[in-house]
Amino acid sequence: MDKAEQKRFNKLYKRHLKLLKLQGKSQKTIDAYSRAVRRITEYFDCCPDQLTLEQREDYFAKLVESHSWSTVKVDRVGLQFFWKHVLKLDWEWVNIIKPPKIHTIPDILTVSEIDKLIGATRKLRYRVFLLATYSMGLRLGEALSLQVGDIDRERKQVHIRRGKGHKDRLIPLPDLTYHALRELWSRHRHPYLLFPNANGSLETIQKATTHMDRGGAQKAMKVVVEQCGIKKKSISTPFATVSQLICLNAA
Repeated sequence: MDKAEQKRFNKLYKRHLKLLKLQGKSQKTIDAYSRAVRRITEYFDCCPDQLTLEQREDYFAKLVESHSWSTVKVDRVGLQFFWKHVLKLDWEWVNIIKPPKIHTIPDILTVSEIDKLIGATRKLRYRVFLLATYSMGLRLGEALSLQVGDIDRERKQVHIRRGKGHKDRLIPLPDLTYHALRELWSRHRHPYLLFPNANGSLETIQKATTHMDRGGAQKAMKVVVEQCGIKKKSISTPFATVSQLICLNAA
């Protein structure tokens, strides 16, 4: 793109982000929709407001070959938002035939594998994070977002806020997990986060405004899985074994 076109794109892209926020879209949705706009812009190396229906059809034909169906679907909806709300143009729907759905069952770690995984994790914050995630059957974002006020020691419950579907729920709190969370918190004593961003000094950690990095947690788990020699392709949180996990060693 030349400078003039780049300037026009930057203006449209900035408005795209603004409108997504004004419509109350979650940060995850904002990231996905804005990524869709950047991806098609980089593909054609031009501001997307100039693209014809035929060009968009060609683009999605290539996208279907290189990306998952979920990515294709999100990109189409993201671009539809851009066309409708930013460009104020009618979105000519790109018809894409959904490929046959393949039903797969994710691999689930056994209790002994989870015990081995947690025991092999060296850093306390990652060890406690893995224990909390598996023992309470949490999703990654749910575990990272846990706050001190979410823990109800007396009732042995944890308040999960805005989980899947933006719904709250209460889940059982195993004694082992409670003691592990308390031990971790006693090390950093953040005013409200259980898993604060761990970069910098103790004073810096206590002033952190964000939780531990999602990518860092995923990378740490991947490294430990490889070190433990676990060969399963995909790892799912074993909801059925939560009661058994209460008996795991603190490691």
